[in-house]
Amino acid sequence: MKELRIRVLAGVFVVAGILAWAGARLWNSVGTLPSVPLAAPVVLALIAAVLLATALSLRARLRAQRDRVPDAKGVDPMMAARAVVFGQASALVAALAAGMYGGTGVFLLGSLDIPARRDQAIYAGFSVVAGIAVIAAALFLERVCRLPEDEDDNPQAAPAA
Repeated sequence: MKELRIRVLAGVFVVAGILAWAGARLWNSVGTLPSVPLAAPVVLALIAAVLLATALSLRARLRAQRDRVPDAKGVDPMMAARAVVFGQASALVAALAAGMYGGTGVFLLGSLDIPARRDQAIYAGFSVVAGIAVIAAALFLERVCRLPEDEDDNPQAAPAA
């Protein structure tokens, strides 16, 4: 399984932000801008909490297993792999959502004098922060579940025949 790259996440965030900003400008010129839901930052924060709790639980179980604590509950490799896949998927979706809400929020910064738009800009800002929290929790989970490096798998370290 490949490691999640921060450059990819940053690229998704930036592209989604630019497209959302342009879309918000276009949508506002032809009608009314759709609102940023209040549930967006809440849902993203819940996903971040689930990812963080999973990472902390797995880290404690792996540490107990490594230290050979009696009656330590082991970690099923498939469960760890599923947790990493969930984390990677969550990070990609969070980068997309945070970029989308960030672009919309940047557009809304031009009309903060309107109370409804100000509230939407605040919701968008909280959504970006919660999206970044999801990405951080996913990267932490991926780090917790990383296998130690194996010298036999490194072809550059092998002597030439």
